[in-house]
Formats: sequence, structure tokens, C-alpha cells
Amino acid sequence: MEIIRGFCNLSKHLNQCVVTLGNFDGIHLGHQSLISRLKQIGKEMNLPTVVMLFEPQPLEFFNSDRAPSRLTSFREKYLLIESLGIDYLAVISFNRCFASMSADQFIEQTLIKNLQAQYVIVGDDFCFGQNRQGNTTLLQHYADKSSFQLTCMPTYVINDQRVSSTAVRQALSNSDFNLAQLLLGRPYAIKGRVVHGNQLARQLGFPTANIHLNRKKPALHGVYLVKIKGNTLSHDYWGIANIGMRPTIAGNTAILEVNLFDFNQDIYGHCLEIVFVNKIRDEIKFDSLKALQAQIAQDVCIAKKIQAKFTQ
Repeated sequence: MEIIRGFCNLSKHLNQCVVTLGNFDGIHLGHQSLISRLKQIGKEMNLPTVVMLFEPQPLEFFNSDRAPSRLTSFREKYLLIESLGIDYLAVISFNRCFASMSADQFIEQTLIKNLQAQYVIVGDDFCFGQNRQGNTTLLQHYADKSSFQLTCMPTYVINDQRVSSTAVRQALSNSDFNLAQLLLGRPYAIKGRVVHGNQLARQLGFPTANIHLNRKKPALHGVYLVKIKGNTLSHDYWGIANIGMRPTIAGNTAILEVNLFDFNQDIYGHCLEIVFVNKIRDEIKFDSLKALQAQIAQDVCIAKKIQAKFTQ
């Protein structure tokens, strides 16, 4: 899958295509259904498939502090979309200029002129353009003028549950990992590279791999039993993870720290996939590092007891 960055590069790479567009946070079953339909249309029309997304996500641009938590980093989106067999990923920088573009301008300049889209597929709640004035009704207006063909797909529902990024966030907030897996079609996980930390966990007797989150607001906070996967690991490992702000040491940036059970290797720079299995507790601010150390020891014992239930 090839990445195309920016409006000016669209026409350089594409000469007619079929396209879908949106935030695609989480790449849940609704997104996957839409992309599957896109692939089907692309095959029927013998045209390349394009997924267009926006970085940062619009709500992150307008008010990053109040924006919804991020389910997937850009790299995670890329890897998931690539695995679905798409030809091109068009990445549009969501900035002030783009935010001021009218809905008609977006259709005429981006979809028709730059992409030369022959077929457009969106969810039936898709909105776009300045002040979100564009919607499927406006897209249908252009489709009626034969500018392109259009499919507006209804909300994906599974077991009477509406599938959406918001629903996934709510499931994770409730520590309902079974529901999150149902909505995503896979267990919820975070992928990232192991980076150097402050070595505090090692000093406390619990060395951790610090995973670069590549997101300001993760969807999870607390201490969890996790399973760790990685192409450079000999096998999957169990472990315990803390994701959050580390209030005991006055952290101001969300981080993900993972202690792998029965593991003692140098994995700095390696990419790992952290699969969240069960929540152990919320983040707590402790009065001392000694109290934190005692709690971590207790967390590890609890995690291993829970792990035993999964490995029986």
C-alpha cells in the first residue's frame, strides 16, 4: 500500500479511483465492512482503491484537550488498512486552511479534480467541510449530476450493538474487553516501539519496556494484565502494564510501561504489540516510592492469578 500525503500529490499518483474517507479510528468492523465494499467496487470497475483519512483527527485539531481518546495511532491505522488490501492511503493534513474549505469546494477540488473519483463510499453519518456543512445529501446531489457514483452505507450492527469508535471507547472505559473485541473483530491492542525511560521501574525491582504511544490521549488508563507479541520475540509473553500519567512521580505525559513475566532481554528499539486482557486497578497516587513498590508487587501477584485462569 502506498501513502499519498497532501492534496497536491493526489493527481500525481492517481488517474481515476474508488475512494472512502473518514477518521477510521480503531478500524472497527464498521470500517472493515466499508473497506470490503470499496475493494469489491474497485475490482468490478478495475480501478485502484483509496482510503482517505485526516491527521490530526478533526476534533484533535479544534480542541485537543477535549477531543475523544485515540484508539489507534497513525501507524496502527496504516498497518491495519494495509492488511485489508487497499492500494493507496491518502493522508490529508487537517489544518486551518483545510478546516475553512467549504463542503462544495472539497467535493469539487478533492474528490472530482484531484482524485478523479469514479465511486465514493461513506458511512451514512459522514459529515465534512467547513462547520461540517457537507453530508450524504450533498454528496448525492453531485452523484445525481453523474460526477461520481455513491454508496452511503448504513451503520454496522452486530448482536443489536451499533458499531462505532465511540462504542469501542465506551467498552474500553468499562474494561469490557470482550465487547471491545466484538466491535473491533480483534482484541484491543497498542503497537509501539520500545524506547528508553527513566529506569525508575528497574530501580523498584520491576524493569519495564516503555512503549511509545504516539497519541496524546490513550483510550485506557490504569494497570492491566496484558499479553505481549512481537516479531523479534521467541514467543508471546504475559505481563503487567501501566498506562497513564504516573501520578506518584508527577508525570505530565501519558506513557505505557510493560513488565514482561519471566523475561530478561534487551529489546530497546523493538516493536511490540500489547494486547489488553484484564484490568487490575486504576492509577493511584502513592505517598512514597516504597508504597508504590509494594503495590506493584501485589499487582503482579494478582495479574499472575488472573493469567492462570486464561492458561488452564
